[in-house]
Amino acid sequence: MSQGGNSQRQRGITGLETSIVLIAFVVVASVFSFTVLSAGVFSSEAAKQTVLAGLKETRSRLRQNGSVFAFSAQTDTTRSVYKIVFIVSNSLAGEPLDLTPPYTADESGLDPDFDAAAVPASIISYADEDQRKGDVPWSVHFIGSNNGDLLLEDGEKAEITVWLMDRDNAVAEADPSAIVPMDTSTANGGGVGGIEAGDSLIVKSTRFVLELTPQIGAALTIQRSIPPGLRPVMNLN
Repeated sequence: MSQGGNSQRQRGITGLETSIVLIAFVVVASVFSFTVLSAGVFSSEAAKQTVLAGLKETRSRLRQNGSVFAFSAQTDTTRSVYKIVFIVSNSLAGEPLDLTPPYTADESGLDPDFDAAAVPASIISYADEDQRKGDVPWSVHFIGSNNGDLLLEDGEKAEITVWLMDRDNAVAEADPSAIVPMDTSTANGGGVGGIEAGDSLIVKSTRFVLELTPQIGAALTIQRSIPPGLRPVMNLN
């Protein structure tokens, strides 16, 4: 009888040990499953944030509307392009974009006019075969229906003027001093960062690239060529 009792006790102990091992396996499996599930949730959330960020970038893009125009005038004995004008709008359902310009223009004296109080959120760069200007002067004029601020919102259009040389409004565009190279100071009027003395003038058949980089969203790139013959106003489309 004693041997039978010992055998039953041994089987009971073995069964208890087996149960403990099984419980341990279940606990470990549960912890592992929770870890995998948490990692999956985290990855999904990270992917979601990435997608939303991408959508935000896409929704914030500028869109060029209509034609691009180049304006030329006389500087000494050469006729050269001194400004480029185009119209932009916000992408459908896009977030407002800050188009506070660093310059204004009033068609009096030298244009453009530096705005010391402005805090621009966007920059415009210019490049052609001979040179690159990383931050050229530009001004903006909202056209059509708008709410009067400098945020480009749905349904609004803004006319961007990129200034590459200074325009002296006191003389006609055919006068030899109608446009002059920019210098390194805004104290005497005019712009800084465009075509300076010694730089290559923007003449006929010049291929160029403009890039408008807003504070949020992808840059707007415009590539065009100046016609073989320069006129006061040229449609580059």
